[in-house]
Amino acid sequence: MLTAVFVVVVLLGLLAIPIDLVYQMNWRGSLQGEIQLHWLFRLLRVHIPLKSSKTTQPAKRTHTKQHSRHKTRSKSKANPLVAWRQRSFRQRIIKFLHDLWQAIRKRDMHLQLLIGLDDPADTGQLWAVMGPLSAVLAQSQAVRIDIEPDFSESHLEVNSSGDIRIIPLQLLALLLALLLSPPFWYGLHQMRKAA
Repeated sequence: MLTAVFVVVVLLGLLAIPIDLVYQMNWRGSLQGEIQLHWLFRLLRVHIPLKSSKTTQPAKRTHTKQHSRHKTRSKSKANPLVAWRQRSFRQRIIKFLHDLWQAIRKRDMHLQLLIGLDDPADTGQLWAVMGPLSAVLAQSQAVRIDIEPDFSESHLEVNSSGDIRIIPLQLLALLLALLLSPPFWYGLHQMRKAA
């Protein structure tokens, strides 16, 4: 029994030690960048390169764009906006993101995002949420956020860099609170039901 308590206390102590992350990444069909992770007060340093190969060729995607768009609409698939329309789910996710944002100590952070969905109406709904949200998140001088909608096609471009500090125990507590929240699971159930 004492051994188990000791292990739990040591584990919680390790999770309470801050992690410093210095990162640079971009996504334009493939992920590129790097993460430098510093832990145990910079005694442990890890360099993680970020690389991924493209899964689809641009020529094929543009050639069959019109066909795939009609095919996507006809097929039934989960739409995250169905869950987002649930007020309780939306409020819980916003609270989680707010708490997560507050838990991250931001020294210098920059995010550029260009995003578009298959349906321009869905892009408009997403932009109606993300536009004001980005303005709220970028109130700190250490944070710069630029988000642009793309109404012409399904598209995602991300360019971000930052120097941040996180406490794993704090993030774990926030995640557990979200996973134990009934509105979160109700929203997921509605999304699956609408698929």
